[in-house]
Amino acid sequence: MNSPVAQFAISGRMGLYEASHNHWGQSFKPESSLTSMILEPDQKVEDSLHGTPETSKSSDQETNKPNDKVLRRLAQNREAARKSRLRKKAYVQQLESSRLKLTQLEQELERARQPGVHFSGSCGDSNHGIPGASTNTGIAMFEMNYNNWVEGQNRQTRELRAACQAHVTDLELRMLVETGLAHYDDLFSMKALAAKSDVFYLLSGMWRTSAERFFLWIGGFRPSELLKILRPQLYPLAENQVLAICSLEQSSLQAEDALSQGMEKLQETLAEALVSTSVGSPNVADYMGQMASAMDKLEGLANFVLQADNLRQQTLQRMYRILTVRQSARGLLVLGDYFQRLRALSSLWTARPREPA
Repeated sequence: MNSPVAQFAISGRMGLYEASHNHWGQSFKPESSLTSMILEPDQKVEDSLHGTPETSKSSDQETNKPNDKVLRRLAQNREAARKSRLRKKAYVQQLESSRLKLTQLEQELERARQPGVHFSGSCGDSNHGIPGASTNTGIAMFEMNYNNWVEGQNRQTRELRAACQAHVTDLELRMLVETGLAHYDDLFSMKALAAKSDVFYLLSGMWRTSAERFFLWIGGFRPSELLKILRPQLYPLAENQVLAICSLEQSSLQAEDALSQGMEKLQETLAEALVSTSVGSPNVADYMGQMASAMDKLEGLANFVLQADNLRQQTLQRMYRILTVRQSARGLLVLGDYFQRLRALSSLWTARPREPA
């Protein structure tokens, strides 16, 4: 049996153990103050690294705020897109107008084919309308498209002049210049189709005014002559630009001479093919043979027109590469004004007062 002293000592040790056990059990509970002491410093560190939501949001807004250069670029892109939409709308309206005119033209041609109906029209100097006695649908379509092309060139010349006076950016000016060059490409494509319909009509220049026909060369303008007109209007030019333009003028002259000699040779061989070998009444077989030979030689005539237009197109493209964008814009203005004045001169010449016979 234990003594009272021993029992007291045992009970004292048991009480101390239970008190110690209760203290450590409470210390490692999840909701204890130790957990909050560990987590709070980590939260403060994270807040200091990433900032408060308000501070982070304000910093992002300052970082993402576009600068003045980006804003100008965006404004230029919007303006370019707006002008592109306007050009597309005008092109669609032009196509619709051409479709209506073509429908009307086909109706008139159908009436002209009916017996007892007299068909007449206008051409050349007064306007670019339907040729007087032509029932060639391809040529009639060409004249109608060319009339629209002239109106488009006048409109582009006005837009280009306004842009130069307003001192627009080089990007906007480049778009107008490339649109103007593409407009000339459209003309060359139209002429290629017209040459298949009636190359003689195209070579005669009846689709142009009288003053324009005075300078006609194989269905169009001489590239070397236009270079002589343009060069004084483009100064000041850098030395390398002057040398490049002179070289272009020289190569254009050589190509023109080669095409002109080819045309002369074709005329000679065509005349020889048409000359009858018999002195008396012509033999029907010989006559048909001569016509067949002449027709074969004429097959190459349209190719001369295509080569001449290709030379004109290449000259415009090479000038664009030689000049700056503002010089190119000035050059297109000079060309537009030049052709417009030729047409105006033709109108004045046609309307001049004439002395009575």
